[in-house]
Amino acid sequence: MSESRAFCPRCGDSVESRADDTDDVMRTADTEDTVDGARTTGRSGSNATNGRAPLCEECFFAEFDLVDAPDRIEVPVCSQCGAVKRGERWVDVGARDYTDVAIDEVAERLAIHVDATEVSWGVDPEQVDENTIRMHCFVNGEVRGRVREAEVTVPVLISRGTCDRCGRIAGEDYAATIQVRARDRTPDDDERSASIEIARSYVAEREDAGDRNAFITEIGERDEGIDVRVSTTQIGAAIADRIVRQFGGRVDRSRTLVTEDGDGNEVYRMAYAVRLPPFRPGDVIDVATDDPGERDPVIVESVRGNLKGTRLRTGDRYEANAEDGDAPDATVIGSAEDRTAATLVAIEDEHAIQVLDPETYETRTVRRPENVDRGAETVDVVKTDGTVYPLPTDSSHSEE
Repeated sequence: MSESRAFCPRCGDSVESRADDTDDVMRTADTEDTVDGARTTGRSGSNATNGRAPLCEECFFAEFDLVDAPDRIEVPVCSQCGAVKRGERWVDVGARDYTDVAIDEVAERLAIHVDATEVSWGVDPEQVDENTIRMHCFVNGEVRGRVREAEVTVPVLISRGTCDRCGRIAGEDYAATIQVRARDRTPDDDERSASIEIARSYVAEREDAGDRNAFITEIGERDEGIDVRVSTTQIGAAIADRIVRQFGGRVDRSRTLVTEDGDGNEVYRMAYAVRLPPFRPGDVIDVATDDPGERDPVIVESVRGNLKGTRLRTGDRYEANAEDGDAPDATVIGSAEDRTAATLVAIEDEHAIQVLDPETYETRTVRRPENVDRGAETVDVVKTDGTVYPLPTDSSHSEE
């Protein structure tokens, strides 16, 4: 290694110039890295800048600071949900004991000299009161072949406030409303409760994924259905689509101008009107035919897309055409919930059986359902307008 001598500009003592000083000079004050979670920053240990002579060891260490720490750190914390504000963002940390939060903040704010190697550090938190934690920090590292140690104390103040999300909730703010209604009827209790559960579970999914904008502002029960107010239009659209996937129907979308934001942009609220089908799986409907005096009873098995079911007179499959969709011209005349176990009297042939009328106990000849064998004792039937109809045996008549 070549050597040359220079003199310290502070004390005048000679300073040995090392070959690696040239590399040090290239490291500027913008140098920044992390060591064990704490930042390293500052100029190189040679203190050589703009061609000036380097300081001797004694003068260098006389003004050397291993650690640069703030006088105090203030951590805004939401008093409602416990979120911590970092920069311009609120972050859910999932903590009620903010000692760990204070340690993270100190680690982020401590700056260790860039020349320090083999750095290790620790912290001893002291809880002063509910909102103040005194952090005793211990750092050691090797600089120019010498082990240096430093101890700093940083008070961390937990300041209580309200995050944007909780502020919006407290102000009953919302961006979209899901209105659950049914065509030509009112939603049943199970449709109402399931729709509410769909909304809650989807919002919970978004919260678990870290979406702080996900919340339900209000759930309103109405005679005609339910209204669910949510925080974003995306959440409103997703909930409406999930309800339709479960129960069928369609979604009508509309928007209302509410105000303008600070930049002059128009702000709208969306309404997602979920229109459930007029019929439900399990309904027995009388489908209109060309002959007004002829009945065509159908037990509904699906209302997703076009209505589908089974014709009770013949056992044939039924599907409404594309124009009628889930609302063919029909009238509800019964329900699978009204089924009765009728006594099987005899099996006439592969097409007909005899059963006892569940009301008059007279013998009736009806269509033979599939999977009814001679060992059967009863057959599920429904009776409407004096006629007994056997129900299919291979379907629960429910999509849910």
